[in-house]
Amino acid sequence: MTKRYKTTLPKLLVRQAGERADKPALREKEWGVWQAVSWRDSLRITAEFACGLDALGLGRGDIVILIGDNRPEWIWAELAIQGLGGVALGLYQDSPADEIEYIFALTECRLVVAEDQEQVDKILSFRGNLPHLEHIVYHDTRGLAAYEESVPGLIDFKAVRRLGRERHADAADRYALWAGSTRETDPALIATTSGTTGRPKLAMLSHANLLSMAHNLGLADPKHPTDEFVSFLPLAWMGEQMMAVASALMFGFCVNFPEEPDTARADSREIGPHLVFSPPRVWESVAAKVRGDIMETTPLKRFLYNRLLPIGYEYADALFEGREPGPWLKFKYFIADQGLFRALRDRLGFSRMRSATTGGAALGPDTFRFFHALGVKLKQIYGQTEIAGISCIHQEGAVDFTSVGAPIPETEVRITDTGEIISRSPAVFLGYYRNEEATRETLRDGWLLSGDAGYFDDNGRLVVIDRLKDVMLLKDGTRFSPQFLENKVKFSPYLREAVILGNGRDCIAAILCIDMDIVGHWAESRMITYTTYQDLAAKDEVYALIRDEVARTNEMLPKETRIRRFCLLYKELDADDGELTRTRKVRRSTIGERYGQLIEALYTDVCVLNLQTEITYQDGRVREMCGTIRIEDMEA
Repeated sequence: MTKRYKTTLPKLLVRQAGERADKPALREKEWGVWQAVSWRDSLRITAEFACGLDALGLGRGDIVILIGDNRPEWIWAELAIQGLGGVALGLYQDSPADEIEYIFALTECRLVVAEDQEQVDKILSFRGNLPHLEHIVYHDTRGLAAYEESVPGLIDFKAVRRLGRERHADAADRYALWAGSTRETDPALIATTSGTTGRPKLAMLSHANLLSMAHNLGLADPKHPTDEFVSFLPLAWMGEQMMAVASALMFGFCVNFPEEPDTARADSREIGPHLVFSPPRVWESVAAKVRGDIMETTPLKRFLYNRLLPIGYEYADALFEGREPGPWLKFKYFIADQGLFRALRDRLGFSRMRSATTGGAALGPDTFRFFHALGVKLKQIYGQTEIAGISCIHQEGAVDFTSVGAPIPETEVRITDTGEIISRSPAVFLGYYRNEEATRETLRDGWLLSGDAGYFDDNGRLVVIDRLKDVMLLKDGTRFSPQFLENKVKFSPYLREAVILGNGRDCIAAILCIDMDIVGHWAESRMITYTTYQDLAAKDEVYALIRDEVARTNEMLPKETRIRRFCLLYKELDADDGELTRTRKVRRSTIGERYGQLIEALYTDVCVLNLQTEITYQDGRVREMCGTIRIEDMEA
């Protein structure tokens, strides 16, 4: 564990600009046209912004907060402050104002790069409580032209660059000097944790942490300078930093930015990326959309899908079981691939994909198997923010449905006597920002305590069960993983979220949320009228539909862990209401508090409950919501 990575992110930018000057570093779609930025120009823009930050008095040790959608300006600003010896801290664009204010106050941030008017307004709503905040930089000028005169410290991204050029005519050379003085042990990034138990903690990562991770991930899952990557997931997420920043700078591939979040899928298809890394919720969404679209397609296409998909499953199962598919199965799969899978992969934007990975949470085996049946060689990644994103990955030719693969080079993984997964590598973080107590609880003698329960299978691959604190016991002592059951039931295209209950109870129950788009299409095709999500979720026909889906899931589960009762919530679980993290992990404690009355009703003979709760809008407004929820029995 003593190997050092004698470089930094700014040094890599300077190196790539020298070696690959005219090759595209970034590409952004604007007004329907892809605009490429070369490595040389990317260095120039970063250098000008860094010189502008220097003119504004920022430098070593300063924290710059970044918030907004994925844009090249985020990357340039991040590398600019890192080149000056400072630290970048990314926030999710849909974070509520109180959470953002807490992080601003904790870090005593002096400058923020906010994308647009929405983010600027959010910051202005609490700026009076932040005496340290001096500058708000924006790069989407729409709606902000009249703000600059009335808002002190508000400045356009391009104006900061102009200020930099005025201060240093040789901006690129000046940045190269600054970059040369950065050290691999310097803090480079502060990443927010998922915050499943409360406010997110701030994990500090050095250049060595990030680049050792990128280097060792590249050994296990090779990246090439000619690769294309589409950045559509929040850059505040460690997984996106892992790919779009650290790996891109190390291996020199091009990072593409969609025009808008809503056009990401269509824009990705135009690029045809070689590399895709997404959390389970994205893969689950894609799988659900495919199954939903098949319901509405022509009878011929539906027939081909239903006839050929089982061949894909048969072929994938043979590979997962370590069996070489026979000549007849290979021939059938070739026909299925030519007749369906190849066109489907192209429609999804996977036509050139070489590396498809998922991480951030467990992906259900059903979804995993589905993509392998389509010919998408999906691999599972396991890691945490605190280990720069990754510690294990499926190796080529050694992919299975249940494990998360083997540790990447330079990473040790052990299982403690209590069943907890612990890791050690050069990528393990420096500690939590201004939270020594949490650091001591998470880092012990160089080992990172994950809080996850797991074990190694007979092939030496790590199997993750669930969070240690989330593994539950029924009243009779039966142990079960709620996350595993949630993934099983969410494989239904009609369900978007699931919360499994049962700790200390006689049986397992579930709170379910429908996917309004897919269930809505289903209802319309059967002439079932509805007005709102709440109205649709209460329909008798929808309850019957979901009951069949739950019954199908139960058939695949041991009798002891089958879902006995369920209800359909009249609203979607929402991060703004504190029910999910920004990466869409369930906050079980919040669910227990908000829906305690409903949970108790699931374990009585009550069949109907009038439930009242609150919903929070992104602008902070709160309103009460109430309605009747029906509780459905599955089995005696």
